Amino acid sequence: MRISFALILIAACGQSSSSTTIAPDAAPEARCTGKPLPAHDTTWMLGTRRVDVHLPPGYDATTPVPLVLNFHGFTSDGAQEALLSQMNAKADAEGFVVLYPYGTGSPLSWNAGACCGSAVQNSVDDIGFVRAVVDAADDQLCIDDARVYATGMSNGGFLSHRIGCELADRFAAIAPVAGVNGMTTCMPARPMPVMHFHGTADPLVPYTGSTSLGFIAVPDSFAAWAARDACTGDAVETYRNGDSHCSTYKDCGGGAEVTLCTIDGGGHTWPGGTPVPSLGTTTTDLDATDAMWAFFAAHPLR
Repeated sequence: MRISFALILIAACGQSSSSTTIAPDAAPEARCTGKPLPAHDTTWMLGTRRVDVHLPPGYDATTPVPLVLNFHGFTSDGAQEALLSQMNAKADAEGFVVLYPYGTGSPLSWNAGACCGSAVQNSVDDIGFVRAVVDAADDQLCIDDARVYATGMSNGGFLSHRIGCELADRFAAIAPVAGVNGMTTCMPARPMPVMHFHGTADPLVPYTGSTSLGFIAVPDSFAAWAARDACTGDAVETYRNGDSHCSTYKDCGGGAEVTLCTIDGGGHTWPGGTPVPSLGTTTTDLDATDAMWAFFAAHPLR
């Protein structure tokens, strides 16, 4: 599943304005006292791992704010993910912090079970890394620990599913884009709210699944989350506009909801985001960044 956004996303590569080194095992602080006021855009290094940081303009280091971790796809990186998802503008408008962690290897990848690259082959502890990223955010920033969320594109979407499976104690909700659950075992500690976006014409993570790639079908991934979350009744349509429509299981354990947003004819792309013509159609009938933020805001950690 090799993806290259280099030609159309090269402008994002210079977004970081400063750099801070953070010990990967830094303990989170319990209160927002004595916290520094970092640059609007900065870069953290957790050991050898990079995280790009974007703060909203109103961030003041004394008021707890939500946190979104946004994971790039296979062969991409954090700077490209910021441009692809256009999430910084949403963070500025809504007042949340967004982090763009970087994977490992060459090309960069995440260990998310069925996907992808050297991170899977080398059994990289990306769940441990994600925990370290959240700990670093707690240590350096004023974060509302009840409103920590994960999203990602492609391989980053697969990782978002894994986070839902294994880090339900730290993350309130997940919103994978163009990635299914690739874990053979998934036992979240509590019902996990999930909002999944996927195009029916995705050439890399097929909507109907792929036996050769080991990817389950999107509807099966959706139904499995509904079962894990003890949802009852049928999914009901909650959105329809042009080529895009969403269905939601509303009656789930712990106040969770499970939503699948399908883009008819959509490619391996971020709905409403920066188009990647070589990977298919990018819809303008649904903005995934807007939709997932509304979903996140409705689902704090209970």
